[in-house]
Amino acid sequence: MQNRFASWLHRAMPKREELEANRFVAPFARRQELWRFTRRSVPRGVAVGLLIGIFALIPGVQIVGAALMCVPCRGNIPIAAAMTFLSNPLTTPLILIASAYIGNKLGFHADISTLMSMVEHSAGLREWTRWLLSDAAPALLIGLFVISVVSAAVGYLISSFFWRWWIGHKRRTRQEGLAMPRPPQPAELLE
Repeated sequence: MQNRFASWLHRAMPKREELEANRFVAPFARRQELWRFTRRSVPRGVAVGLLIGIFALIPGVQIVGAALMCVPCRGNIPIAAAMTFLSNPLTTPLILIASAYIGNKLGFHADISTLMSMVEHSAGLREWTRWLLSDAAPALLIGLFVISVVSAAVGYLISSFFWRWWIGHKRRTRQEGLAMPRPPQPAELLE
C-alpha cells in the first residue's frame, strides 16, 4: 500500500523540469537549496505545504502557492507539494466543517447544518457563493487559518522528530554494520 501511494505521489508531483519550464516559477525552480532534503528544509516544506494546502483549498493553486512560499522560507518544494495533497476531495468537507465549528467557537457565526446540507447534496457554485457571502465567510476563514497554522506547527515538529530519528537509525545501522565481524569468504575457507 505504501509503495503504491509513493509511486502515485511521485507521478502526481510536478517535476523540477516542469517547474523550470513555467515562466512564473522558473526563477525559483532553479535554486538548488529548494530541492535538497536536509534536516531544516524538510520540516519547513512540511509546514509550508500544510499551511497552504489547508488554507487555500483550491486545487492547483495549492502546489504553486506552496512552491512560491518555500522560496522565502527555504523549504523543500517536493515535500511542500506532497503535503498539499492532505486536502483532497475526501478531507475537504471535514476541514470545512471543522473550520466553521472553530470560527463559531471564536465568536463568529456560520450555520454548520447548512454547510453539511450543501456538502451532502453536492451544492453548485451559486449556492456556495451565496453561503460564503453571508456571515459565514469570516467564521470559515478564521477557522481555516487556525487549523492551517496549528497543523503546520504540529507537522513541523513531527517531521523534525521523525527526521532526527531516521538519521539516527541510519547512523546506528551503519555503525552496527561496521562493528560486525566480516563472515569468512569462500576463498578464505579453502586455505
